[in-house]
Amino acid sequence: MTNNVLIIDFGSQVTQLIARRVREAGVYSEIVPFNQAEAARDRLDPKAVILSGGPASVTEMGTPRAPEWVWSSGLPVLGICYGQQTMVAQLGGGVEAGHSREFGRAEIEVKAPCRLFEGVLDVGARDQVWMSHGDRVTRLPDGFSVVAVSEGAPFAAIANEERRFYGVQFHPEVVHTPRGAQLISNFVHRIAGLPGDWTMAHFRSSAIEAIGSQVGDAKVISGLSGGVDSAVASVLIHEAIGDQLTCIFVDHGLLRADEAQEVVEMFKGAYNIPLVHVDARQRFLSALEGVEDPERKRKIIGGLFIDVFEEEAGKLGGADYLAQGTLYPDVIESVSFTGGPSVTIKSHHNVGGLPERMNLKLVEPLRELFKDEVRELGRELGLPERFVGRHPFPGPGLAIRMPGGVTPEKLEILRKADRIYLEEIRNAGLYDKIWQAFAVLLPVRTVGVMGDQRTYDYVCALRAVTSMDGMTADYFDFSHEFLGRASTRIINEVNGINRVVYDITSKPPGTIEWE
Repeated sequence: MTNNVLIIDFGSQVTQLIARRVREAGVYSEIVPFNQAEAARDRLDPKAVILSGGPASVTEMGTPRAPEWVWSSGLPVLGICYGQQTMVAQLGGGVEAGHSREFGRAEIEVKAPCRLFEGVLDVGARDQVWMSHGDRVTRLPDGFSVVAVSEGAPFAAIANEERRFYGVQFHPEVVHTPRGAQLISNFVHRIAGLPGDWTMAHFRSSAIEAIGSQVGDAKVISGLSGGVDSAVASVLIHEAIGDQLTCIFVDHGLLRADEAQEVVEMFKGAYNIPLVHVDARQRFLSALEGVEDPERKRKIIGGLFIDVFEEEAGKLGGADYLAQGTLYPDVIESVSFTGGPSVTIKSHHNVGGLPERMNLKLVEPLRELFKDEVRELGRELGLPERFVGRHPFPGPGLAIRMPGGVTPEKLEILRKADRIYLEEIRNAGLYDKIWQAFAVLLPVRTVGVMGDQRTYDYVCALRAVTSMDGMTADYFDFSHEFLGRASTRIINEVNGINRVVYDITSKPPGTIEWE
């Protein structure tokens, strides 16, 4: 990919969102830790550089800096928050620690014309941005001028138009800066001059070529989890190498209602992809008997999944490659500031390592994509919308949506309640407006009266969150009418539940999945 942007990461929780905004502008981007930027430059030959935010202070010795080649390369550079501060410090300006703290919403005023703001905000305009800084710029390097100010940041946006260096103290990548995506689009299009020609159709064709080149005539096995990522990866790989691919679907009995059947029918029927369906439900339930700690559940499920997968792979007479639905956020998390990725079964949330004795090389065709891009690729490949648009579902499944022990009875109760909840969401036309919705069976039983009899049954919690990116989220604001309808159905139709509550907890930044 010849037209791309290199994002140098200094440790911000929202660096991934920078890459998202660049890609939304139709330009390919990659994130690398600051200490791996030189190798990434040689590999990618970027046409522009963005410096991310970060938790450190440039006023302290030993904190991260941008590589010197960034300033001498002739490439346009955008520094965000810490990225702006290290730009100023490295080019001869001044930064002071703890001078004026700004966290949360702030207002900037545009003071001078600038290509970064062109067509977005005129001189004199005021607009909301999102700030998160304790340090601030106090003196500009030669050649820079002030573009925008805020109450706590007299250098909220700066520019050296001649060198195409720009810095903003606020975070344009987050949704709380309403026009931030337009500013990033201006940087990649108006300033860097990059065309917006990175499309999913282009990715599909290049990925198929890359898979064929990597695999050759070798055999590949893929572990299906029932989720979107592993399904899209498998369909893409099958398109590249045909029946050299065999999928292994381990049914651990912890899936939502009818999901196992849907996966089997889609792969065996619609796509005619070789599939081994392993019914391991009783094996997983036996292993989880009496286990209440959620982390122990994860490790048991992940370890047993690998054991079953390895057994079935051995029956196939050997393979050379293992396909995984690894996504770009997984790659970023595994390499940032650590030096190298971990080798794990991604679809089960990295709860168990891949045994070295399997001696398999990895095929990870989605490792450059974010979740919404995987959905787009799924549509490009012709997967049904009901499957592609499915809400995220954790690898350990319903086991971690029932705090406490896992039993067949509780699984059946939760499965029915969850099904009714999602049915009502779909009936109300709300499913695609919600990032993730699910029911939780709480480890609480309450006394209730149903008809003329007292009951002593479980409490069911309903969760639903909205999100643009899966990094942050807020609860979905259902109407009382909807909640009343869904709750009434669950109580009337599910034996074992006599009370329903709605969780309005928000999701903090920096985590990928809400469970």
